[in-house]
This record gives sequence, C-alpha cells and structure tokens, in this order.
Amino acid sequence: MSTLNPFKSWLSDKNRATPLGTWLMAAAPASAEALGYTGFDFLVVDMEHVPIEVSDLAHILRAIGCTPADAVVRLAWNDQVLVKRCMDAGARTVMLPFVQTAEEAKAAAAYTRYPPHGIRGVAAVHRGSKFGTIPNYLKNANNDVCTIVQLETPEAIERLPEIAAVEGIDALFVGPGDLSAAMGHIGNIAHPEVQALIEKAAKDAHAAGKPVGIVGPNPDMVKRFIGYGYNYAAIASDIAMMTGRANDWLGQMKGDDKPAAPAPTVAY
Repeated sequence: MSTLNPFKSWLSDKNRATPLGTWLMAAAPASAEALGYTGFDFLVVDMEHVPIEVSDLAHILRAIGCTPADAVVRLAWNDQVLVKRCMDAGARTVMLPFVQTAEEAKAAAAYTRYPPHGIRGVAAVHRGSKFGTIPNYLKNANNDVCTIVQLETPEAIERLPEIAAVEGIDALFVGPGDLSAAMGHIGNIAHPEVQALIEKAAKDAHAAGKPVGIVGPNPDMVKRFIGYGYNYAAIASDIAMMTGRANDWLGQMKGDDKPAAPAPTVAY
C-alpha cells in the first residue's frame, strides 16, 4: 500500500530535493498557517519546549492542514500515553526526543502502531481517523505513520546503527543543541568536535540505510549539514525569524552604527 503521509513519501524519494522545514515555537495556529504558505515542506510542532497541549495541537494541525506544508509533531517525551493522544489528535509524523538505546527505539515504534505490530490504543472515532470516516483506518494506519527518533548525546550517536536497525523506526533526527551540551560545548554547535560528530552521524545513518534529519540556526549551517548528507533539515524557527527581522529593521530605522548581531549558533 502506498502511504498517504507526504513527509514519509518524501524520505523515500531519492529524486526529490531535500525537504526543508522550520520549527514552530509560537504555539499559534495563525503563524503556523502563514509559514505553511511560504514554501516550507514541513513544520515541526514543538510540544517539548513550548507550552502546547493536545487541544492546542489539534488547532495547529488544522491550520497547517490548510497549506501545502506537512506537520511533524515533536512530543515532550517518548511516552505511550502522549503518543496515543497526539496521534488521535491527528499527528501522523511524530518525533520522539532523547532516545538513547535500541530498546527505547523499540518502545517508540510500538507506541505509534496498532497491534499486532505495536501497542497503540484503539479508538474508532477521533481526529486522526477523520472522525471514523477513513475507510479501513485501523488496518492501514500503521503504513501511514512516520516514526522519528531523536539522537541527542554522543552515546546515542555511538548506538546509531543498532537504533536505526529497529523495525518501525522510519527516520532519525540529530538534535545539535543537546548534543553540543552533552559534549561540553553548550550553545556552540559550530564547535569542531560537535561538527565532527554531526558529520559522523550522517555517514553512519547512510551506512544503515536510514534517513536522517537535523535543524540548524541559519541557512549557512543548514547547507553545511546537507553537505554532510542529511536527508531533511529544518532552518531556525518562527520566533527566531520574526525577532531576527525585527532587530534588523529596527537597527535600520534607528540608524545604528553597530554591526548586526551575529547569527545564533544554537538550535532546538
């Protein structure tokens, strides 16, 4: 069966340009919808570091659903109940943070799939099934889900091959902010040691045959990551782009002689 999930199909399309996205930190359906029309392929709804509840998530997914962009939902934790509630609210591509081992990856895969391939709780009518109107939803939902696990420490990167081999893990994602912190370079993902491990992760993911993504604070850094071999990438966030443009324009209006603030070196 061919998937209905655009993001999942993009990852398997070797002839497609690298999917580009951005992070949503504003928790606002209006800004999510606006960015969905700008040309981003995907938008990451961040429920880990942003006060977004499941009821908020449904509204944001509705807004993104009006646009050509697709939604990736980053949950607060690799938790069975959170996964179930967010998928019932309409999330199809889910990202689980801070996965450290193959065992944790197996749990993530199980949480996102119905039996016999997982342990996702069954409900007949919810937003994910278009309120029960999708024919054979329960039989086909497992094919539609895209499960991404985040690797955010040197230990997780070291275990990348065994994590990537877990059945039901569709893609990997390197979290450069937490990785740099775990390496003793908090706030500096540009540090050579951090960059070397980020490059290694891309090579190891390719060797394992698993798509891998990342987020960078600016286009130059993201282009570097794509050069390392990353298959999909997010650029900064809605808040970072808004405040960055505001600072630039205010500086022009006030005639500030001081140079523009340096591009940030952290990511989400």
